Amino acid sequence: MWQAMTRAGHTSNWKSPELGRYAAGNALTTITRSLYADHFNDVVTRGAPENHPEVTSVAPPKAPTKVMIEDCGDSSDTLKYYEGTDKPVNDTPGGRRLITAEVKKQSDGSWKVTRFAVRGLDSC
Repeated sequence: MWQAMTRAGHTSNWKSPELGRYAAGNALTTITRSLYADHFNDVVTRGAPENHPEVTSVAPPKAPTKVMIEDCGDSSDTLKYYEGTDKPVNDTPGGRRLITAEVKKQSDGSWKVTRFAVRGLDSC
């Protein structure tokens, strides 16, 4: 999901069909709203976060339909810029943030992130 959001963020493409392949529900709404706000404000994202997600729980154990994931995502190499310029929106550096996500099995058998939370800077 983060890779799809990163690719969409390079052009602030809030309509990217790739987003719906990996996210649904609240997660998809949060991502598309964020990208739309960037699009509306002529802002794009450069760089890419580094992620190393790990499964923290599976339910039910024998026939899972929900998986919880945790990550210490690093956004040190990402920054938002005004589109078509080299002017950053701000010079606030990224950093490491605790990310938790719920991934649910969909009716078509696919798995999608349905909600996530990104904690504050240096939370992990």
